Amino acid sequence: MATFLIKTEPDDYCFDDLVRDKRTDWTGVRNPAAQMHMRAIKKGDECLFYHTGKEKRIVGLAKVVKGPYPDPAVPGTTKAGDPKGVLFDIAPVRAAGEGCTLAAVKADGRFEGFALVREARLSVMPVPAKFDTILRTMAGL
Repeated sequence: MATFLIKTEPDDYCFDDLVRDKRTDWTGVRNPAAQMHMRAIKKGDECLFYHTGKEKRIVGLAKVVKGPYPDPAVPGTTKAGDPKGVLFDIAPVRAAGEGCTLAAVKADGRFEGFALVREARLSVMPVPAKFDTILRTMAGL
């Protein structure tokens, strides 16, 4: 099982919305690097749910309930024959405690090189195993 970090603007879709909905498809991601990470996601993987904007923190944990599938809003295929855009479905697992802020991650030297610090605008990214437990602990998960 792998862990990914997925970002959303809480005014658009927040963790409470996911809890209310019980399941959602992760849509609207167009960045090629984020799409590459989405193609690697598998059913059973977990996602640290991160609010951007004023919060900038991990607010919950979700589980991938359906792996990547073609995004109907992005027709066509890549040169390799893959869909140009993919989606995946998630369900809530639990809310974070106080949450793990971006400021705390940036202040902690252990996270040097982590995509959340290096590529702050990337909306979907893998969480290396060496950071997974630390982030969950910091987030109260």
